[in-house]
Amino acid sequence: MTECTGELTLDMMFEWLEKAPVPEEYKTEIVGGHIFLTPHRDTHWEIIANIYDRLRAEYPRKRVKSDVRIDYPGYLNGFASDVTLLAEGADKNAKGLWSCEDVEFVAEVISKKTGADDYGSKKDAYATAGVPVYLIVDPYTGEWHLYTLPKDGAYRGAVRLPSGEEVDLTGTVVGLVLKTDEFPRD
Repeated sequence: MTECTGELTLDMMFEWLEKAPVPEEYKTEIVGGHIFLTPHRDTHWEIIANIYDRLRAEYPRKRVKSDVRIDYPGYLNGFASDVTLLAEGADKNAKGLWSCEDVEFVAEVISKKTGADDYGSKKDAYATAGVPVYLIVDPYTGEWHLYTLPKDGAYRGAVRLPSGEEVDLTGTVVGLVLKTDEFPRD
C-alpha cells in the first residue's frame, strides 16, 4: 500500500480504491475528500442509458463517457459523473485522465445517499470548472434540473421541470433535445 508521506492527493486515494475490494456494481467517487460507493440501481441505469443513447445518436463514442474519473476544482474532487460529453478534440492529460476544461455537459441521476452532493458541492465544482451544461435528474421527485451559464463558480441559468417535459438543449453547446417521458421513478 502507498505510504502517506505528505499531503493527501486524489491519485493516492484512487490508488487505494483500486486495491480495495470494491464490488464491480458500485460506482466510486471522491467528493471533497470523502469517498462514496454507490450501488447501481435499475432506475438509475435506465435514466443514464436514455441520456447516453441520445447523446450517442449525435456524437462519437469517444466524446460520451459514463462513470469515468475526471478531476474537478476544489478539495479532492475526483468525480465519475453518470454521463459526460467531452468537447471535440479533447485529449487525455499526462496522467491519462480527461480534463474538466474539456467537459461540455454533465448529467447526474440522483441517488438518495449522495443527492445532496449533486445539488451542492458537485454543482459548485462543475460551475467553477466552467461546465456549460449540468443536468440533474431526480427519480424520487420526478423532476429534472438544468443549470447553464456558469460564471464565477455559480450557475446563472436554472430550469426545473417535471420528468415528461423535454430538456431543450438546442440553445447550448449540446445542441439537442432530451425526451424525459421514459425516465422511470423511484
